[in-house]
Amino acid sequence: MPILPPEPDLFPEHVLDEVTEDSWWAIYTMSRQEKTLMRKLRALEIAHYGPMIARRSKSPAGRVRTSFLPLFTNYVFLRGDEEARYEAVSTGCVSRCLVVNDPTQLVTDLRQVRELIVTGEPLAPESRIGEGDRVRVRSGQFAGYEGRVVRRDQQTRLVIAVHFMNQGVSVALEDCQLELIAPHVTNS
Repeated sequence: MPILPPEPDLFPEHVLDEVTEDSWWAIYTMSRQEKTLMRKLRALEIAHYGPMIARRSKSPAGRVRTSFLPLFTNYVFLRGDEEARYEAVSTGCVSRCLVVNDPTQLVTDLRQVRELIVTGEPLAPESRIGEGDRVRVRSGQFAGYEGRVVRRDQQTRLVIAVHFMNQGVSVALEDCQLELIAPHVTNS
């Protein structure tokens, strides 16, 4: 049984069915503000989609709980002009906005994501940055640092190595802060 019922993750219901000349924006929200932003966008009647998936977990007492969480953490996709983007930013939930250069491809991709969600099969987001990839931090207090990505306990960790000592240190970062320098190549 869900703790709270699912909320709509798109507005209007046919936002992905229409082919329009409107711009699309990838809105990067403040931490854990995706649902709040979507509520505010619905109230403003601004077209958007923020894919949500059901996640089941057990409580310490053994009860199974269902939560509805964003498939793409911190992202909501907005369809609209510059004024719609401004209204979204004015909600106080937005960290930054990225214009989508190929809206047709985005809508095609989002339709496929929506169809996958509707099947009810368990889904998990996949990052383009993989374990072992060389990356550079592009934002935040570690901007400019380079290293290799390792994964531990559901976190993306960047390892900064001191090659002379064959040791290093790691820090947890979000994938959105990293840019790929070179993919990890395995010899097989």
